Amino acid sequence: MSKCLIGSLVFFPLAASIISFLIGKKDKKLRNGFVKLVCIAEFLLAVGLFAGYTAGNEKIDLILPGICGMGLSFTTDGFRSIYAVIAAFMWAITALLSEEYFAHYRNRNRYYFFYLITLGATEAVFLSADLYTTFIFFEIMSFASYVWVAQDEREASLRAALTYLTVAVIGGMVMLMGLFLLYTQSGTLVISELRQACAGKDVTVAAICLLFGFGAKAGAFPLHIWLPKAHPVAPAPASALLSGILTKTGVFGILVISCKMMFHDGMWGTFLLVLGVLTMVVGAVLALFSCDFKRTLACSSVSQIGFILVGVGMQGLLGEENLLAVRGTFLHMVNHSLFKQVLFSVAGVIFMNLHKLDLNEIRGFGRKKPWLAGIYLMGTLGIGGIPLWSGYVSKTLIHESIVEYIHLIGEDRSHIALFGVSDMKIIEWLFLISGGLTVAYMCKLFAAVFLEENRDKAVQASFDANTSYIGMPGRIALTAAAVLFPLFGMTPHLTMDRLADLAQPFMGAEGEAHRIAYFSFTNLKGGLISIGIGLAIYFMIVRTWMMKKTPDGNKIYTNKWPKILDLEDYLYRPVLLQILPGICGGICYVLDHLMDTAAKILPIAGSVQAGFFDTVTDGVIVFLRKTIYKDSPVQYELDEGNEVTAFLGRMMNRIVYLLNHTIWRKHPNTTDYVHRMALAFAEFKENTAIIGRSLSYGLILFCLGFCATLIYLLVSAFS
Repeated sequence: MSKCLIGSLVFFPLAASIISFLIGKKDKKLRNGFVKLVCIAEFLLAVGLFAGYTAGNEKIDLILPGICGMGLSFTTDGFRSIYAVIAAFMWAITALLSEEYFAHYRNRNRYYFFYLITLGATEAVFLSADLYTTFIFFEIMSFASYVWVAQDEREASLRAALTYLTVAVIGGMVMLMGLFLLYTQSGTLVISELRQACAGKDVTVAAICLLFGFGAKAGAFPLHIWLPKAHPVAPAPASALLSGILTKTGVFGILVISCKMMFHDGMWGTFLLVLGVLTMVVGAVLALFSCDFKRTLACSSVSQIGFILVGVGMQGLLGEENLLAVRGTFLHMVNHSLFKQVLFSVAGVIFMNLHKLDLNEIRGFGRKKPWLAGIYLMGTLGIGGIPLWSGYVSKTLIHESIVEYIHLIGEDRSHIALFGVSDMKIIEWLFLISGGLTVAYMCKLFAAVFLEENRDKAVQASFDANTSYIGMPGRIALTAAAVLFPLFGMTPHLTMDRLADLAQPFMGAEGEAHRIAYFSFTNLKGGLISIGIGLAIYFMIVRTWMMKKTPDGNKIYTNKWPKILDLEDYLYRPVLLQILPGICGGICYVLDHLMDTAAKILPIAGSVQAGFFDTVTDGVIVFLRKTIYKDSPVQYELDEGNEVTAFLGRMMNRIVYLLNHTIWRKHPNTTDYVHRMALAFAEFKENTAIIGRSLSYGLILFCLGFCATLIYLLVSAFS
């Protein structure tokens, strides 16, 4: 029965996506209801899997041999079953919100089709038992979710989608190289076997390749560039899933690397700690400077992923004494998923009413909307690490793991991988300051939308008069999600500790955690310092330097972030579009001149070679013309489309002609299907070109990396 549940969680949404698409062709309302039922059923299946695991506490495997060559394999444990529930819960919440949000959108059938495909693929990633299965569904998830970013097909959306796809393709290619190396060195890709298989072997290069691919999806610095670009243009329900759950598939992969391949490796832990600190600080600073509601939340996601990576890094540094880091890492993953579900949904409520997200334009929208303010406040207090809300618990555990490591290296120098006590104290303060920045930018959003008045009195009056800004299904869904934050935060031993108990074996932590006094002054001190820093930044920097007075005496928010610090526009795009092609062109130029020189030195060999290849080429052409092509006459040049579209269009025109003279006499169809097929083909070519431009650079880098991988394997084999 449990094996059926695992298979259903993965393949039920994939099958339902096709059914929803067919239903949507006939009845949009029926399709919306069907999608909601599918997501609710998926949530119930996930709860059933979780209940079955907790009742028996036994791992259940599902192996499908022969599929995609090496077969697919799935399994369940505490970590996987919890995240299966979280993913299904988030899809169910967004499904309840999507019908109202997309009421005036085009291409809703396409959105729901890929919405359900991504659900099945995401569940498959979390339930995968080997990295081959992880990789296959990771790529399906990436390509299916691309459509979310490009949903409204505006120029900004297509550009952001292109960035998202480019990062996904390049990350996937590098990840594939890492899998090649890992399988060669360890002989297995089964996740549960990696710790033993990698013990005593140098799998660092494979780990770095895999980290590149998973880190790109997680939004780790410096591969975070897609998050601030994709979230502002993607529909809010999609943004909630992109930020809340798809980034966690990347974190899942990073945990596999760190807790299986590089288990208790101090240098690897140090590397991830540095990466986490950079991601945490950069994301928080970007969020503070942003003046767009969703962009702020997107940059916040980068920062919160940094907090999680700090926890993963501390696991490696602390080794066998890493229980606090393990539990804090997992609980902050869970918290961040749920926080962003609520916060992006609030952004969606604002956008579907105003179609704007600039803080100066949406200012004052929530002044007389106590329910919306309360929902948003739950997410703000949670992500800000305020005591009695769930975010405080997870951040406290990660912070205490840093404090514990400082204490250990102060007593025993053998714990030191790279950083000493003074270095770790700097990292601790960066952790606390980043928490303070979180408080500051969340206060900025709350004050702008729910406390301040709009500069235009008439606009503010219209905001205040709008009481039907969200329907009842959306209210119920968001209330159900938001109430979890104080519930978990006020009962951490009853709720959060039990979740951590179930998940910690996946990360290699053994033994029972001692009961932590979360609300003792020692543990409260770190949270209170962050809150104090955040309030100081808000009042001393945000309310002064980041705002300016207009001629009418009002203050407006300004974005003071220097454009030249945009990594995508000023680094990655110039490298990929100008420098890399220039280098390739230079190499080709040098090779061309070398061949010319060789031809001059060896004229006889050159002429013989040229004559030989000319003869072979001519022979092939003559053979093809005499057999397959038979010198058929040149076709006339079509005005539009190609031969296939013209043929299909003419066939459709003939069928319609017969129907017009029989069944459709009163209401004849006058559509020219030759023209319609040509337009459809042109749209297909345009979309293919967009994808092709992303894939081309990914394939170039893949070829270069593949050659490097082969050279590395050959050197390893003979050394």
